[in-house]
Amino acid sequence: MTEPLNPVGHVAEVELAIDQVTIVTPTEVTATVRCMLGPVRRGARFDHIRDSAEAIDLELTQILAYQRPVEELDPVHTALVTLRGTGVQHLMSATPRSRWQAIRGTNPPLS
Repeated sequence: MTEPLNPVGHVAEVELAIDQVTIVTPTEVTATVRCMLGPVRRGARFDHIRDSAEAIDLELTQILAYQRPVEELDPVHTALVTLRGTGVQHLMSATPRSRWQAIRGTNPPLS
């Protein structure tokens, strides 16, 4: 799958599908996720939940793949991530009767 690019060659949009959410504080969650569009890099900012009007502003601060910290998560891979910011209360774990919730945003600029 080819990454969508913005005019300066950076990945324009990224998406994570959320399986399980654990609220750590009112501004921090850990979540088991699958990368749906990416790769998603540490520092990515998420500003909306697909199919929802709820506002979020979350930064991806940590990615643990197989219990090891990594800088990015490729499509179709799963990981445990930490998200910090506003709107964590709108994130929900999947259930047998509900679809996985998906959050969308953008990667940080390449250094």
